[in-house]
Amino acid sequence: MRVVLQRSKAAKVVVAGQTIGQIDSGLVLLVGVTHGDSIDDAVYLADKIVNLRIFEDENEKMNHSLLDVGGSILSVSQFTLYGDCRKGRRPNFMDAARPEEAIKIYESFNEELRKKGVHTETGQFGAMMDVQLTNDGPVTLIMESKK
Repeated sequence: MRVVLQRSKAAKVVVAGQTIGQIDSGLVLLVGVTHGDSIDDAVYLADKIVNLRIFEDENEKMNHSLLDVGGSILSVSQFTLYGDCRKGRRPNFMDAARPEEAIKIYESFNEELRKKGVHTETGQFGAMMDVQLTNDGPVTLIMESKK
């Protein structure tokens, strides 16, 4: 699994003109699933993300986790995270898991986040989505379960 994590002051995802997920401060997660990913990958990344100390303390040091600050998550499926642009001029998405497999891992990931007590909103798997966010910092990290 691969997640692009962005600390956010506010974010929402819109499908067909309707807001389907919205948060105030917290994290926006763009989530990609590849071949061979399992529920174990989802559990690992969910735990890592909610406990990652990337929010500032009173001394402006990144010492607080999402759990510490009571933030929310907007989780958006993103198969394009596994796009390979090394050859030609059009990305190859062969490393992205098939939708019927990816959705299971993606939904398990979101459920793990909720089990940890984090308010988690989502986009719509497989839909064309408009994602709007105010990046806080900006703080943007890339996380992978296999590395």
